[in-house]
Amino acid sequence: MPLPPPPAPTPQAEPRQEQAGNTLEASAGRPWADGVSKQDQEAALAQFSEGNALLKESIFVRAVEKYRLALARWNHPAIHYNLALALMNLDQPLEVHEHLVAALRFGAEPLETEKFEYARNYKTLVEKQLARVDIACDVAGATVTMDGRPLFVAPGRYEGLVRPGEHRVIASLDGFVPSDQSRTLLPGETTKLDLKLFTSEDLIRYKRRWSAAMPWLVMGAGVAVAGGSGYLHLQSRDRFRAFESGIAECGGCVPPTQVADQRSQGNLMQRGAFAGYAVGGAALITGAVLAVLNQPQPYRIDSGQEEAATVDVTPLLGGGSGGALATFRF
Repeated sequence: MPLPPPPAPTPQAEPRQEQAGNTLEASAGRPWADGVSKQDQEAALAQFSEGNALLKESIFVRAVEKYRLALARWNHPAIHYNLALALMNLDQPLEVHEHLVAALRFGAEPLETEKFEYARNYKTLVEKQLARVDIACDVAGATVTMDGRPLFVAPGRYEGLVRPGEHRVIASLDGFVPSDQSRTLLPGETTKLDLKLFTSEDLIRYKRRWSAAMPWLVMGAGVAVAGGSGYLHLQSRDRFRAFESGIAECGGCVPPTQVADQRSQGNLMQRGAFAGYAVGGAALITGAVLAVLNQPQPYRIDSGQEEAATVDVTPLLGGGSGGALATFRF
């Protein structure tokens, strides 16, 4: 990821003088020189000078090799700084950032003010081209990885920079369903993930085809219709008895209209009762079938569904107006 040189800190600075020179600050009492022997300092300086010559010739891979050898002898900010410059041309933004942070650790003194400003500007540019992640997991013993690379064993947290694009984060632990999340990370943005683990039982839910009350309502309607039909049947029996009593009283004569009507009403009520029995019975059978079909059926949800949806409401105040901004997260 080649980066353009940042603006020079002063108008007099030449545009290609961002490379640190062939000297390394080693004054006594400086923290970057403590514990480094004279022999190691001289060996590191030799490798550093060779790396600088290669960097000027744009032989970046060889320059990186020399700088790494120099750092093995002496962890000097200026070596980190020049190594970062070489890595910029090899599309290694994460390493570039790592070495720029190391170069800035002790302030401007070991780099000189001008180089220190270059390093800060480069660091800002690199951070805008990378994505930042903040990953946490509180399930003790869970192993958290990103793109197959171990990050930490929970409980713990990882914060760092990654290349933009799609990344896969997995938290796993024996006895739990792995939490597997893929995210497309954008440059300059921070993505937070709070990983949770669940057992298989935690992820089982039950659902019915219809409302639990519906089959019982159908059967209740059937009972009501059958009950009404029973009452109608009793009424038809009373009508038939009244008709028979009328015939008996007149000694078998042709029944008068009032008596004949009793039989007609009885027939009508009887037919209505039989029809009601059929409808009520069908409703009872239908309700029973629905009750069987409506038994709860298990299904498994995704672990991400366990995170409840949240709503953030932010008041908006302005000149002469007001309102609220609602943000929904699922």
